[in-house]
Order: sequence, then structure tokens, then C-alpha cells
Amino acid sequence: MGGVFICFFVSRPRPQPVRYGLYSWTPDYGLRYIHPANRRTFEWLEPLGKVFEKIDEAEDWILLRYDEQQFKVSGELFSELPDKPPYSFGDLVEEVGAEPGRPPHRGLISDVFWNERTHTARFQIVEKKRKIKRVFEPDELRLV
Repeated sequence: MGGVFICFFVSRPRPQPVRYGLYSWTPDYGLRYIHPANRRTFEWLEPLGKVFEKIDEAEDWILLRYDEQQFKVSGELFSELPDKPPYSFGDLVEEVGAEPGRPPHRGLISDVFWNERTHTARFQIVEKKRKIKRVFEPDELRLV
């Protein structure tokens, strides 16, 4: 009787202001912090060190967004960042100061990582449907 269960969420508009934060869950914490419908995909995401958008909250769960995915999780492990990152998921950006003779990378923000040492966000982009391996510092990108 095996089957695959896929859960889709209807995209909701972002609340204003959007709250950004970290969700410090690891598998060692156990699964009680993650809604049963989201456990496998959240585990695959490996959330530690990634910046999430908090887009909704209810009594028992909060709804976090990471790129195009949404996850219901317990609010206990969410810690809000004091400042909004300069870029977020889906922002169209362009690399500043590309190597001579090479056009600058240009694409959509797909990943936002938190640098604990500098307390700043770092970014990965998708260009022409391919994720660029390089992770950019905020000053290496600009909005297009």
C-alpha cells in the first residue's frame, strides 16, 4: 500500500511588516516542534543557520516561509532577527563588481543564510533556473 504524500500550501501575501528570524531546530530536538505534515521536507531543508520569514501565527503553530516553501512549526524555537536582511526570497539582484570580462550574475534570491560571526545575512541566487554555488555578501549584490 505504499504511497507518497505531498503537501502544498496556498501562497499567502506577506504580512506587513515581515518578521525575519532563525529556527534553531536540529533532529536532536525530536519531531514535536515540527507539524507532522512538514517533518520530512523541513528535515531535508536543514534549517539551522537559515533565515526564515514568519508569515503567520496561530495558537499552536507559526507559519514560516523559506524560498517557495512554507512550514508549520512550534514558535518555541523561533528567534526574531533585530534587523531585516537587505534582500529576501524572490528579489531580483545583480552581482556588483563582477570579474573583468565576465557579465555579472543576475537572478532571484533563493537562499538566505545567517552568519553568526558577523551577524549579517548572506545570499545565494538562482540564475536562469540554476543555483549559483557562490554565496554572496550583502555588499556584493544590488537590487535590479
